[in-house]
Amino acid sequence: MRLAIATDKGMVSSHFGRCPEFTIVEVEDNKVIKKGIIKNPGHETGFLPRFFNEQRVECVITGGAGFRAQQLFDEFNIRLVTGVHGRIEAAIDDFINKKLETGENACAPGKGKGYGLEKQDKTRKDSEEDEIGK
Repeated sequence: MRLAIATDKGMVSSHFGRCPEFTIVEVEDNKVIKKGIIKNPGHETGFLPRFFNEQRVECVITGGAGFRAQQLFDEFNIRLVTGVHGRIEAAIDDFINKKLETGENACAPGKGKGYGLEKQDKTRKDSEEDEIGK
């Protein structure tokens, strides 16, 4: 089985489409037989599901993905696992041992749409300003 894990500095990224890179893992007989990192090849609608299909990826692991991305992965019969956090190595081990814990999809409506980290920083600053203004 071939996995693609949205990666950011050795951690599972919160948004698969906007992560800087992907860790590609090939698992056979519950063992990692091949592992590598590729730069994110782009975040155009529908591109990544097609790309991963061409790369024979069967499962994508990420902190979050938008609804449209989920639909596109379904069309290619690629399993999308969202709500995963933590170190890449732990996610791989947990996946192999069927102990991968998932949580809430980190990509809720309004968290994407090109805002990336800027939106999170802006939100934090707005909150801090609100607190100061009280």
